[in-house]
Amino acid sequence: MEFSFPLSPSVGGQDKVYDVAIIGGGPAGTTAIYTARANLKTLVIDKGIANGALGITSKIANYPGIPEPISGEELLRRMRQQAESFGAVFVQDRIQAIVLYPKVLFGNAGTYSAKTVIIATGSMGRGNRVPGEERLLGRGVSYCATCDAAFFRGEEVAVVGNSEEAVEEALFLTQFASRVHFLSPKKEIHAEPALVEELTQHPKVVMYWGVALREVLGEQKVEAIRYRTPIGTEEVLPVAGVFIYLQGAHPITDFLGGQLPLSEGGCLMVDSEYRTAIPGVYAVGDVLCNHVKQAVVAAAEGAIAGMAVEKYIRGRKKLVVDWSK
Repeated sequence: MEFSFPLSPSVGGQDKVYDVAIIGGGPAGTTAIYTARANLKTLVIDKGIANGALGITSKIANYPGIPEPISGEELLRRMRQQAESFGAVFVQDRIQAIVLYPKVLFGNAGTYSAKTVIIATGSMGRGNRVPGEERLLGRGVSYCATCDAAFFRGEEVAVVGNSEEAVEEALFLTQFASRVHFLSPKKEIHAEPALVEELTQHPKVVMYWGVALREVLGEQKVEAIRYRTPIGTEEVLPVAGVFIYLQGAHPITDFLGGQLPLSEGGCLMVDSEYRTAIPGVYAVGDVLCNHVKQAVVAAAEGAIAGMAVEKYIRGRKKLVVDWSK
């Protein structure tokens, strides 16, 4: 039986099935350069340039071929532009779930279908939750404002994080909530200056700098959150919902729903061609435990995975590195 799924209008194409869908637009996502250059219909789904480990790195001085110091965000822009020049399509979305038979990806903004999938989601996931977070998930605790904002129309909510994703989600919430309390764990926000200014100047937004979420309070639903201030005291803030976009150092695999085996460290396991246990599914970058966390290493793994995808789709017996022959 064959399935077809509509794509989000933001994808910008009429084809319903891509040759490869890459989840993550960091250096491992440069896989797109290799698959697009091989004339494979390539889709890269990413939460945004400034949301990954490289995107928030202020200075890089050891990437081959770039002698001058460069920000991680600018390096990623160059990588993306190169991939797009070969025909790769980038969409900004967050994958919430995936089905691997057939390969269908469910995001906040759309549903995507592909013949192969490369997982390059990195390791900024959170392994530990604050008290009350897991118990009240779906009852006021959310990780997706675009999914759940309408449930909080006229209510006060909190957004916790300091990434571009957190800023965009908070601004989206202002269309529904009466007030948005933005709790940043640091005194700076990793996002475009124009977005940060829009957030901090918005009449519905209240900013909290250098605070830490300690607990989500409530019996049957979220009633408040408890946070620690910069001077070490703790405060309780009454809210009807809390949207959490905190970053950790845990491989991001929760969207897989247990469909792939994980190592003891919670990482995906692959072979020398970065194939997982399911045919047509690959994994590269910081989502692997034995991966050395360097941008050049992630890019190299993405290149190998890209060639492995081309081999799989075209039924080749070995990797091909030059498709012009």
